[in-house]
Amino acid sequence: MDFFNANNVVKQFSNHLALDRVTISVPEKSIFGLLGPNGAGKTTLIRIINQITAPDSGEVLLKGKQLRGEDVRMIGYLPEERGLYKKMKVGEQALYLVRLKGVSKQEGLRKLKYWFEKFEIQAWWDKKVEELSKGMQQKIQFIVTVLHEPSLLIFDEPFSGFDPINANLIKKEILELQEKGATIIFSTHNMASVEELCDHIALINNGRTILDGQIDDIRTGFKPDTYSLTFKGDLKNLRSALDDSFEINEKTLTGNLHKVNIKHRNGLVTRELISTINPVVEIVAFEEVTPGMNDIFIRVVEGSNNEKNLSN
Repeated sequence: MDFFNANNVVKQFSNHLALDRVTISVPEKSIFGLLGPNGAGKTTLIRIINQITAPDSGEVLLKGKQLRGEDVRMIGYLPEERGLYKKMKVGEQALYLVRLKGVSKQEGLRKLKYWFEKFEIQAWWDKKVEELSKGMQQKIQFIVTVLHEPSLLIFDEPFSGFDPINANLIKKEILELQEKGATIIFSTHNMASVEELCDHIALINNGRTILDGQIDDIRTGFKPDTYSLTFKGDLKNLRSALDDSFEINEKTLTGNLHKVNIKHRNGLVTRELISTINPVVEIVAFEEVTPGMNDIFIRVVEGSNNEKNLSN
């Protein structure tokens, strides 16, 4: 079941078409990666979901119904840019922000105490925001984003400003929120985090959706028919066993231990390749090479840009 849908959404700003019939479907209780280069239209779509602006055409659905003003209470949004008042005290401001989400003062204080203790930041309560580092401010914003337990969470570069230890802390919290039933839209340029956290992705470029689906299916669809082989033996014997339909790229050589990439130009069943190699070398490791999301991102965006240039 889809928790959120954007169908053929169009948004024009003056002479700039920010969104050009964008369609995405976010499954319920998923971590959904909203990806794209700078200026692709991601922020515009996020602003539409948060009802900061409205689409010119198309529909935006939450649980199958048209998004309404009161639905904002169901959404938690952590923007990339900090939005805290620097002269206010941390505790005072955190309570003010959660009250805006409809949480009572008593409930807000109780939940803030829980989160401040969980993150071991009780000592920050009476500090001014301007005294905190970028990462510390991001922790406060994360807390006020999730405290009212929204059904839909939108995180825009949530690890910005964090050291590796605190980035892992936030990743753990995001996964726990998903386990508790939240649906999460996650926007980032860090493809390693996408591979680690996301179930589904949509890639937007030049205001259009150019790739979407389950992340495992996407990676499988971009496999280059290449295999990584680590073996003991003579590289010449391997080359002699494979004909000109194979492309062999040496990666490392250490004494009698070799590691190479093998690509069959016309495709080949894995077991056939192993049966060809096995008689001439000692196989230490053999696996199919699966491209990372970073490589796929670059390939698809560059292809989209080339198509746009050709059409202009």
